Amino acid sequence: MSKKVFGNRLALGTALLALAGCAPDAPILIGLAGPISETRGASMLQAAELAVREVNDRGGIAGRSVQLLALDDSANAAIAVRVARRFYNNRAVVAVVGHVTSSTTLAAASVYGAGDTPMVQISPSASSPFISGAGPYTFRICPSDLVHGTRLAEWAHGQLGAERAAILYQNDDYGRGVRSTFVSSFLELGGVIVSEDPYIDDVPSFAPFLERVQQQGGADILLIAGTRQSGEKIKATLDTVGWNVQLMGGGGMVGIEESMTVEGMFISSAYLPDQGGDLNSEFVRSYRSAFPNQLPDYRGAGAYDIIHLLARAMEEVGADRFLLQDYLSRVVSFEGVTGTITFDQNGDVESKEVVIGVVTGGRLITAPGQ
Repeated sequence: MSKKVFGNRLALGTALLALAGCAPDAPILIGLAGPISETRGASMLQAAELAVREVNDRGGIAGRSVQLLALDDSANAAIAVRVARRFYNNRAVVAVVGHVTSSTTLAAASVYGAGDTPMVQISPSASSPFISGAGPYTFRICPSDLVHGTRLAEWAHGQLGAERAAILYQNDDYGRGVRSTFVSSFLELGGVIVSEDPYIDDVPSFAPFLERVQQQGGADILLIAGTRQSGEKIKATLDTVGWNVQLMGGGGMVGIEESMTVEGMFISSAYLPDQGGDLNSEFVRSYRSAFPNQLPDYRGAGAYDIIHLLARAMEEVGADRFLLQDYLSRVVSFEGVTGTITFDQNGDVESKEVVIGVVTGGRLITAPGQ
């Protein structure tokens, strides 16, 4: 068989499989994208699987079951684009939960929102302010960095009495977003920024940054606006240089309490499992039953809400890409475990607030005074 004939048959077979996926009784596919080989992505996947199970246990959508199609984007923008194209080209996929990070969400937005059959992506955790302008098919259910940075600055100055702040921030959309809003808010409150240094993943050592701040008289707090992995390196370096400073972090630090001693560290989050409400209590109970000795983080809680939101949307308008986008753009209110979800014209949820957590006994719990 010639390569041309084989290629034509392969293309025809792929097309027929895609059409078969759109049959009236076929499962409804929801894509899920994130660094699922990492802890932050695994939590998202597990909570989404729990939500899908609950949807199917109550009968699915008009008798059709819901299935997840999970792909790992390694929190890498280039890989995220390839993942987005795979989802986009699969006609059975009606929407995507993800991506997790701001850079991957922004990179994938140009794929999801283009062409003749655009589809929605709803991120549980991408917080860059730039996502507000990513297009009508990109939504998120978490507060933006404008809220995280401001809340952290208010807590540092008002609750901790901090007057001098040093900042280490990952040089990406997320890190720059938290840094910029923290700086502007902290300065308005009368604080002083001692230093604000960017870093990249493969920085050989954080010691020069930290030693320079010490030489300049130190700081009352050190804000880390980056990932848990970089936070672990920074904390280890702090111990090496002997600087005992109050640590604070943005949502990217969630989970660091599981891997090392950061007792008393304050971290902003869109959700914490000890929040009140019957809906959240039932979710945490179900999550711990399904995944013993584990608690959901804000990425998982967000993914759980997104699945149930999409299920409600499909129950009302059907499993159609265009209709789902229209529904989400005008949804009045959806009560989830992360709070009330109502999208504005930019796909943002303006009503969401940030909670400040404190690491206590190896767990991140809601800090007193909120």
